[in-house]
Amino acid sequence: MKTTALLALVGIACPAAAQSLTARQVIEQIQKNTGVEWRKETVDTFKTGNPDTPVTGIATTFIASLDVLQRAAAAGRNLIVTHEPTFYNHLDKTGDIEGDAVLAAKRAFIDKHGLIVWRFHDHWHMRRPDGIVRGMTEALGWEKFASPQRDNLYVIPETSVERLAAQLKARLKIRALRVVGDPGMRVTKVGFSPGASGSVSHIKALERDEVEVLLAGEGNEWQTAEYVRDAVAAGKPKAVILLGHVVSEEAGMEYCARWLKTFISGVPIEFIPAGEPFWTPK
Repeated sequence: MKTTALLALVGIACPAAAQSLTARQVIEQIQKNTGVEWRKETVDTFKTGNPDTPVTGIATTFIASLDVLQRAAAAGRNLIVTHEPTFYNHLDKTGDIEGDAVLAAKRAFIDKHGLIVWRFHDHWHMRRPDGIVRGMTEALGWEKFASPQRDNLYVIPETSVERLAAQLKARLKIRALRVVGDPGMRVTKVGFSPGASGSVSHIKALERDEVEVLLAGEGNEWQTAEYVRDAVAAGKPKAVILLGHVVSEEAGMEYCARWLKTFISGVPIEFIPAGEPFWTPK
């Protein structure tokens, strides 16, 4: 008698015969374990694929670029948990670019390989500590410098703006880092504003006495950058270091993969980096 049949006779489930989790069931576990009330209005929804498809593997990533999707498919990871949009705008609305060849190629690849893409943005930021900030704090090795009151403030050993920027560039392997402010200014108080939180958020952070230099993802050059330039001209000790959107958040999705492994079992889970899109000539 075959082993699987024998096990069934004695009432023991065979692992090989166990039903795989569907994408919908995985997301339900994520929602349960995030620890925040789920919003009715959110971008954290399925973007492609059938949610009732059995999951062969999970890939977390900053953004579901075609390159990331290709690597996920090659590795057998059919559920992609992405932090940012898949189709080039915040709401993943494609009405303005229907018929575009690049969009068509991306959709065709997704359909061919049966991929399911789900976004994890709003609630990953709402979690306490913020999932992105926690991952970035670990990547920077700044856990001991973090404020116990706010998860995006740090007090670091005194250094200069220029030296801090160089350290960040090396640590995070940044190719296109930009800085506004006095290179020689001495700093200890650092604020962190990942992603594209906007100039209003940047300026409010820079107004605070607890922030001498702000680490930001990206910002409009005519807003945040000019505010800092005016602050310097007014004699105020302020600077901003623009890490780049991807660089400022990607480690948060690497942490997400580790977090998922604490409550999801039976399927492989891995982080697939999207990587910084920018480069500068030597």
